[in-house]
Amino acid sequence: MAPSLTTLTLKSGTAWPDAWQRCLAVAPEAFRGDRVLNLWGAAWQADGRALPATSPVDATPIAGPPRLDADTAQRAVAAALDQHRAWRHVPVAERRARVGATLDALTEHRELLALLLVWEIGKPWRLAQADVDRAIDGVRWYVDGIEPMLEGRVPLDGPVSNIASWNYPMSVLVHALLIQALAGNAVIAKAPTDGGVSCLTLACALAAREGIPVTLVSGSGGELSQALVRAPEIGCVSFVGGRDTGAAVATHVADLGKRHILEQEGLNTWGIWNYSDWDKLAAVVPKLFDYGKQRCTAYPRFVVQRDLFDAFLAAYLPAVRTLRVGHPLAVENPGDPYPELDFGPLINAAKAKELTDQVSEAVDRGAVPLHRGSLADARFLPGQDTSAYVQPVTLLNPPPSSPLHHAEPFGPVDTIVLVDTEAELLAAMNASNGALVATLSTDDPATYERLAPQIRAFKVGRGKPRSRGDRDELFGGFGASWRGAFVGGDLLVRAVTQGPPGERLPGNFPDYHLMP
Repeated sequence: MAPSLTTLTLKSGTAWPDAWQRCLAVAPEAFRGDRVLNLWGAAWQADGRALPATSPVDATPIAGPPRLDADTAQRAVAAALDQHRAWRHVPVAERRARVGATLDALTEHRELLALLLVWEIGKPWRLAQADVDRAIDGVRWYVDGIEPMLEGRVPLDGPVSNIASWNYPMSVLVHALLIQALAGNAVIAKAPTDGGVSCLTLACALAAREGIPVTLVSGSGGELSQALVRAPEIGCVSFVGGRDTGAAVATHVADLGKRHILEQEGLNTWGIWNYSDWDKLAAVVPKLFDYGKQRCTAYPRFVVQRDLFDAFLAAYLPAVRTLRVGHPLAVENPGDPYPELDFGPLINAAKAKELTDQVSEAVDRGAVPLHRGSLADARFLPGQDTSAYVQPVTLLNPPPSSPLHHAEPFGPVDTIVLVDTEAELLAAMNASNGALVATLSTDDPATYERLAPQIRAFKVGRGKPRSRGDRDELFGGFGASWRGAFVGGDLLVRAVTQGPPGERLPGNFPDYHLMP
């Protein structure tokens, strides 16, 4: 992407102070001065130690999470149990009405929610809006069809505790909260430490106004885990995040026999074997970089048949060079539309440095750099902080000693591994002991049908990417990428309700694995 020849400026009305003033006007009960509040005991609380925070977009100071101590978090959980015991007896029709009213309020403030996502987690405008819309549309699908999903089922004995990563505050976390409440549970959310607290606060304020029993607290995972994971009041733990933290949560819930949904990362791979439709592949490559691959269903690894490597590069490299990166709100004129970008910054400067260091280390140990984008080609405001930005990088054969060889980078880095046999293809595609999604591109349907079942991913696509899914599409993982109940469609409702005695939920549990 060629650098702009015009000095860029911030789009009119989109500065952080503009967004903050709108928050104060829309939900004054939840925003006070320069900080957000915690929500527990059915009231907004000015407690916790508010940490300073900056936007990954350009290091602008923004509101940080007001971190609670362990004792206060335990009081919040106890209050949530009281709410749960009342809410579980509210008729389904009334729950539907209240959740529906919340969706109407979220729709009314859609643009503000999206703008907060831009500033807090660096999403380009198109993707920020999509995150909000997926939450609203996904929950509305459940509102319209919840009755048959609840037939023969009752709410859990305690509230659902939600601990989620920062990358999808609306379409993953708020979506889950509202469906769990629709199913008859009080809900607790821990605001992600790395970003999204203002967006979540606004969404929870709109839900609380409609009588949804929601608790929103901030704090370190280690300090709050006793309350949010291990407390006897908790009926279910829903976690989305990395394997290290997820493994600790899995140990606690398994020891306690507690209902759980733990979505963890895996190295999602794209295999190329006896393939020739290179135009199709070239068209999808830029889409795989949406949000800088900071997604649980991103594809950071290509496993390519050695004989096809030259043809693969001829399709891949021109496509990756078209990627548009920069400040998500930088325009040529203040009244211009939002810029069309594939991604903006990573979640923070520390992550950008970590990823850059991993790339340098991998090259020093033998990886071959095939493509390196330059920040000089990105769209930035004059003099802005760019420490959280990383341009796309593609490496051939990362060494086994590198984290890029076996783990998800969660950033715009592709790695390529060459293979000569089908056995090598499968071994390379299964490098992380389970993944959420995978894709195999091959011309021969019989080859796909033979190899796809041997790929250790919950969803496997033929020549096209798979996603987390919405509405009735199921979602889970194999191996270390998932623990507990699978979700999506009626499985999400089943995961947060009780059915007949002895019921075995589809999922990946310590003592059994049951596919839907």
